[in-house]
Amino acid sequence: MSQNLELSIFEIVGSPLCVASSDGQKVHDRLAAALREGRSVMLSFHNITTLTSAFLNAAIGQLYGAFSEEQIRSLLKVQDMQPDDLALLKRVVETAKQYFKDPQKFDQAVQEAQGDDNNGA
Repeated sequence: MSQNLELSIFEIVGSPLCVASSDGQKVHDRLAAALREGRSVMLSFHNITTLTSAFLNAAIGQLYGAFSEEQIRSLLKVQDMQPDDLALLKRVVETAKQYFKDPQKFDQAVQEAQGDDNNGA
């Protein structure tokens, strides 16, 4: 059986600031590789001081487009997250699950909510 993997967000990003989706992509690539191998991952947020939804969408949200919710729930665990960050992660995950259930419908709803911008200057 494959051994468990512990990934430190701080070590991957090299900073306590996790705000850029490009940094989230680095985390995603490591997570996706481990999940494809069926490895359990403990994702540590130790030393992280700032976290944005853009980062979490890139790092974790897009996993829902490639893996089932059951795979992610059974293989991915997080630790060392502040309560506010856990709440943000929960919102990101819920949004990702809704999006990947029906991306076209979701995109259409976003376009309708923003209005028709094609008539502007």
